Amino acid sequence: MSTLDYASLESSSKWKNLPTPPGFPKSVSSKTSSKTREGLSPESYDALKDKRAWDTAIGPAKSLPMQGFMLYMSGSGVQIFSIGIVFMLLMNPFKNIAGMNAAFAQFAPTASKNPQALTVLPLQKIVYVLCNLLTLAVGLWKCRGMGLLPIGKGDWLAFETRGPPPELVFA
Repeated sequence: MSTLDYASLESSSKWKNLPTPPGFPKSVSSKTSSKTREGLSPESYDALKDKRAWDTAIGPAKSLPMQGFMLYMSGSGVQIFSIGIVFMLLMNPFKNIAGMNAAFAQFAPTASKNPQALTVLPLQKIVYVLCNLLTLAVGLWKCRGMGLLPIGKGDWLAFETRGPPPELVFA
């Protein structure tokens, strides 16, 4: 049984003398990435965090066209695929709203003492909740289209009380 010696392949590689591809630096090190981070001023870093917070806030609305297409393709029948999509549309907004403070903690300004407080980035969090409520509304609309929501008068007949039959009423 023979063993492979990879160290000898590294020193005599025919690919070692190839030029670097256009747009790539000669040597990539972790020191250059730390220099660029240190070079940013706190104001520009907070502005970048604010922009990323807005991207996260409108993220649920960006996924609505794809979810709408999935709802369209699943049809209006009650099958396992359409039930799975509706379940996802109804549960994800609640999960997202429950973890909202943790999702926005990484975008808190550097001056904030508690990044997971509800008062940090309030406008972005309001937009995030509204976008998740829009996703929830699409899920409820699909439930209505599938006939799973009791919105008609016939859906509530079991709870109506009956009066006495007209032929037994004595005046």
